[in-house]
Amino acid sequence: MSNTFTSESVCAGHPDKICDQISDAIVDEALRQDKYSRVAVETMVTKNFVALAGELTTKGKISYKSVAKKVIKKLGYTIPKLNFSDKSPVVVKIHTQSPEIAVGVDDDGAGDQGMMFGYATSETESLMPMPIELAHKLAMEIDLVRENKILPYLRPDGKTQVTVRYENGKPAGIETVVIAVPHEEKITLEKVKEDLYKVVVSNIFDEMGFTVKKENLVVNGTGVWHIGGPASDTGVTGRKIIVDTYGGMARVGGGAFSGKDPTKVDRSGAYAARFLAKNIVANGLASRCEVRLAYFIGAKKPVMQVAETFGTAKKSDKVICDFMDKILDTSLKGILTGLNLRRPIYFKTAAYGHFGREEFPWERIVKI
Repeated sequence: MSNTFTSESVCAGHPDKICDQISDAIVDEALRQDKYSRVAVETMVTKNFVALAGELTTKGKISYKSVAKKVIKKLGYTIPKLNFSDKSPVVVKIHTQSPEIAVGVDDDGAGDQGMMFGYATSETESLMPMPIELAHKLAMEIDLVRENKILPYLRPDGKTQVTVRYENGKPAGIETVVIAVPHEEKITLEKVKEDLYKVVVSNIFDEMGFTVKKENLVVNGTGVWHIGGPASDTGVTGRKIIVDTYGGMARVGGGAFSGKDPTKVDRSGAYAARFLAKNIVANGLASRCEVRLAYFIGAKKPVMQVAETFGTAKKSDKVICDFMDKILDTSLKGILTGLNLRRPIYFKTAAYGHFGREEFPWERIVKI
């Protein structure tokens, strides 16, 4: 049986990702100064304007505007004609966390209610779905060839999309690759497509064991894209939850991740669920797994903890449940301690997905 599945990713300079990275840079700065900081910060960007809003309680001293401007400059927004840069005005509306929320968290309870999902599949070495893995690799490589001046005419912003053909449940080929990326006006679209095919697409797909024909590559579908970023498209923190997770291959929870400290189970619970699902697959207990967690505000333990293996389990449900209990205590305190989350590690999660990269503690494999 043959079917297809499509996932997308975005480059680090995409407006929504600018916001995620600013929000997570603030999370990291707060945790760097005070590991018990409570953070829930949202960012919005548009033409020549940045707004920061939310709640933050910390013993540290944070220059919110400086953090935001540093991220914007790092992402390459220094070109005047883009109408957005590290010189754009920043408005800050951040106050302390509600004491009613703090009551539950101070007692080691969850900082909010909600459900979280973690997923893993044996179809890639990272135990991520193939479509989102490839889409992320493309987005990352586009940013690298721009930053390293290999294709210096590219501008910040960009999106990728990959359609994978599956046969008998396994990736068997690539149907279509879509790239959207802004570039200097003097460079023709034909040259952009040719260069991207040679230095980005071919290298990545060859490495993954696939061949992509040039006619199956779509670049800038309307035929023109010169000005990207917030001048063309307003960005907001937390709008790319499918990109951040599993590319639509698995369910997503009720909350986004970026801008939140790890006492928020939207974030830490999702990391715990991925850790459990990945280890179930990595230890050969199943070849595909989704872990479901749910909490209420102030909850010490999840009100739901279930592993769904889609008929691929190699061991009984009891063995899998016992395995989960053995490798991670899914109380908030257990997750924070077991995955060592009270530290500034979140800025890097805010581009190219929160899962599938070994640098993050929830990607660690425990062999039992």
